[in-house]
This record gives sequence, structure tokens and C-alpha cells, in this order.
Amino acid sequence: MNKSELVEAISEETTFNKKDVMKVITSLTRVIERTLKKGGKVSITGFGSYWISRRPARVGINPATKERIKLPAVNIPRFKPGKHLKEQVRL
Repeated sequence: MNKSELVEAISEETTFNKKDVMKVITSLTRVIERTLKKGGKVSITGFGSYWISRRPARVGINPATKERIKLPAVNIPRFKPGKHLKEQVRL
């Protein structure tokens, strides 16, 4: 499901118009991004949590040339599903 399909589905379920649903989804993603960028955590009870994990600098190998290269430390966004979400998708 892509963003426009998500907007359509939410619009049908809530009877809100697509324009308002799009604003809410866009705002939600911006707030999550800002919070993570500041080093915070976003928890949506029953759905899951977003946080930033730090991957330290390391030495890697270029597979084409076998040359060793330095890879910088990076921040990686992480997501852990909540209990309710896990129960809903379990087969």
C-alpha cells in the first residue's frame, strides 16, 4: 500500500475528505522525523515505537576492488511493533 492508497483507505473508513487525511499523514511523518532527529522516541500505544540507533564507524571492504574503506558512524531509524500490532498480524 502506498501513500495515496493509505489516504484513500483512511478517507473511506473515517469519512474525512482526502485532503484533510493527507494533511494529517504528512504532519504525522514530519513530527516523527523531527522527534527522531532530536534524538527522541515516538511511542504509539498498541502500534509500536520509533527510535534512533547509532551505528558506530567501522572499516568495510569494497567488494569490487577488495579495498578497505572507512565507513562513518550513522544514525539509523528503528521501529519495534507493539503487542496489539503483533497480535493482529500473527498468522
